[in-house]
Amino acid sequence: MCQLFVGADPALWENETRSLRLEGMATSVRLEAFFWSVLEQIGARDQLTVSHLLQRLYRESLDEGHDLDNFASFLRVCCGRYLALQLSGDVPVDTTIALRDVDASRILARENKQRGPASARHRETALPAQ
Repeated sequence: MCQLFVGADPALWENETRSLRLEGMATSVRLEAFFWSVLEQIGARDQLTVSHLLQRLYRESLDEGHDLDNFASFLRVCCGRYLALQLSGDVPVDTTIALRDVDASRILARENKQRGPASARHRETALPAQ
């Protein structure tokens, strides 16, 4: 079983650092080549460069009140989530269909329903008081 992973091209896990601007500040993000490739696929679906995609993810995450102290980890999860949503059929494998045309509200509502009330209580206690 592990040969499937161990025998993969080592270039997939080589680190690559890219520079970009987030909220007007110059920064850099270090990810493995595999994740940069997935981010390129995600961005291409909506005619976004990786830099523009990262800027949008960053801004929209802040708008949702998320703490992005570990932006690289957030991006890795985004990549995994994208691939998992394709596998489940929630995101079409057909890359000519833009992600902005996917019914995100329906997917999120179904996921919240599957997680149930215990998860909702966890989210309520995890959120800072306003």
